[in-house]
Amino acid sequence: MLEVANRTKEGWLDPASIDNFPCEDLRTIDRLWVKYSNGQFGFSVQKRIYKSFGGTREQNEQVWNNFGDRVGWRKEGSWLLYEDITFNNKALEGHLPSGECIWMAFGFICLFSHFEACKI
Repeated sequence: MLEVANRTKEGWLDPASIDNFPCEDLRTIDRLWVKYSNGQFGFSVQKRIYKSFGGTREQNEQVWNNFGDRVGWRKEGSWLLYEDITFNNKALEGHLPSGECIWMAFGFICLFSHFEACKI
């Protein structure tokens, strides 16, 4: 994703690069995650979980915390560090993909809004 967005050097996606990320590429990445995880992981899986808590484009700390608890990004009320993420199929549904942009509430919301635009 960083390569497609020309953000490899920065190592993270900013809101502008997310908003301009090619929908076809985003859909392809999501389909691959969903297919090869048997429906357990992917952006569309995360979106479904996020929306199940009432999540919208607007930032809502409680929704974000509930989402983090549900996908296993929070433990005992604290957010995990990236190096503590589970990178295998034993992770909770929606746990992956994970990345710096997704960790930041504004980043996830940007991704979420772009999912809507790309019909993910």
